[in-house]
Amino acid sequence: MHAGNEELRHIAIEGVIGAGKTTLATMLAERLGGKLVLERFEENPFLPKFYEDPEHYAFQTQIFFLLSRFRQQQELFQADLFHKHVVSDYIFEKDKIFAYLTLQDDELKLYEAVLGAIEKNIPVPDLVVYLQSGVERLMSNIRHRAREYEEHITEEYIRELNEAYNYFFFRYKASPLLIVKSTEIDFVNNPQDFEDLLQQILRPNRAPVEYYSPAARER
Repeated sequence: MHAGNEELRHIAIEGVIGAGKTTLATMLAERLGGKLVLERFEENPFLPKFYEDPEHYAFQTQIFFLLSRFRQQQELFQADLFHKHVVSDYIFEKDKIFAYLTLQDDELKLYEAVLGAIEKNIPVPDLVVYLQSGVERLMSNIRHRAREYEEHITEEYIRELNEAYNYFFFRYKASPLLIVKSTEIDFVNNPQDFEDLLQQILRPNRAPVEYYSPAARER
């Protein structure tokens, strides 16, 4: 159990595409003066092709992400004398969510063989913040940011992905977990929402799993 935020060396923000994890990770790193580690999804040459034709490009997309995330995680805790905190917008284990959702059985066997060979010694976050959202909010955010390669994302895919994320994180036990009902919060445009969320993230002596529903607080 963590005694206080001084022990929160690595904070990871997670959520479905469009949940706001990169935005929150950036804001949090800036506030804490921490090292920001963002997933380099734009470097994956197969991603736009996957959204256009998932059946044919799922495996290439997944293996590229797996190896890219592995390399980045290996670099994560190299000596850094200037930052007390590290804030990332993903956890390595989330790679499995996409793999089990998109790969065929024979592809999955090969994926698991590669994963088993490299997943040892991956650093575990001191806290994972899961931004739990709804399909309507996720689709709205995706459309609003208007990334060209995301224009083929369907509501059906986001619904399946959202269910897979919920299933995964309701059973997650690798590190302390804070589940945030993000449909009830606007930490980007409402400074008080961000301050309240920050207070929840930095709380000492936390339980293995905690839930934060902003609607339940007094305003």
